[in-house]
Amino acid sequence: MSCISAPIAITTGEPAGIGPEVSLKAALALSAPVVLIGDRSLLMNEARKLGIEGSLPGHITIDHVPLGVPAKAGRLDVKNVPYVIETLARAHEGVSCAGYSAIVTAPVQKSIINDAGIPFSGHTEFFQEKAHVSRVVMMLVSSPKKEALRVALATTHVPIRALADTITGPLLDDVIRILHRDLCHDFAITRPRIGITGLNPHAGESGHIGTEEIEVIIPAVKRAIAQGVLLEGPLPADTIFVPGHMDKYDAILCMYHDQGLPVLKHVGFGLGVNITLGLPYIRTSVDHGTALDIAGTGTADIGSMTSALELAHFLAKNRETRKA
Repeated sequence: MSCISAPIAITTGEPAGIGPEVSLKAALALSAPVVLIGDRSLLMNEARKLGIEGSLPGHITIDHVPLGVPAKAGRLDVKNVPYVIETLARAHEGVSCAGYSAIVTAPVQKSIINDAGIPFSGHTEFFQEKAHVSRVVMMLVSSPKKEALRVALATTHVPIRALADTITGPLLDDVIRILHRDLCHDFAITRPRIGITGLNPHAGESGHIGTEEIEVIIPAVKRAIAQGVLLEGPLPADTIFVPGHMDKYDAILCMYHDQGLPVLKHVGFGLGVNITLGLPYIRTSVDHGTALDIAGTGTADIGSMTSALELAHFLAKNRETRKA
């Protein structure tokens, strides 16, 4: 594997969860340079469980962030919340000054962060705020392979009751622009083909089951097509993912979280990767949570973290090539 010039930063996640385990195991499986951001003692303890005594392999280094209190597997502690936030801040600072080529994030526990009095919607929003960008797009891929299913979301964690009002023409214009641009630049797809779903059943049935398609989505599609985007839709969400149909598209843009992600996770659970498009740097993540119930058992599946690392490496190489 040809290596990128700067290492990939891995934020090792909630210390009571499986983040430290999957981060270290995946880093060991990748030959490219990696920096694990987290508590050194915690990570070296994971290494000893794998029979590694002394130093880690040369391609792995640790950016030490001390825990607030010793972590206990499966048991959350608000005293370690500042530690978790600091690992994310270190990653942002490092990638912003080109010390890192990309960020890969292990899972954190949003509930304990909010319990500590720190408003936290998720990694996506954290890095969006840090990077001072007005819009980002969540996209998940079923695997790091070229032919993987890619599903982007127009909205993310929005209550169903608020969806229709949230999906506006300016929002769709931004999301389509970011999705098209990053497919071209980072994924090196020359003319990406994008399918877009409707909001309502049967994509509104010509206005008989809601008018959002006619009033908002179709005008946005026409504007994008006029700018040269290969965009088709709005299409019914219950048929766009039919085998043979979804293969026509390099990415599918869905209107909301549970419209697209159940299909994506059915196709690629265990290997799926979450990507934040629209940031000035690359950020990928696992598609699972902290798995507190199996933390400390050594049985965590590293498939998604390995995929996230491989994809981050691929995207970072593409960015380096484009800038050269």
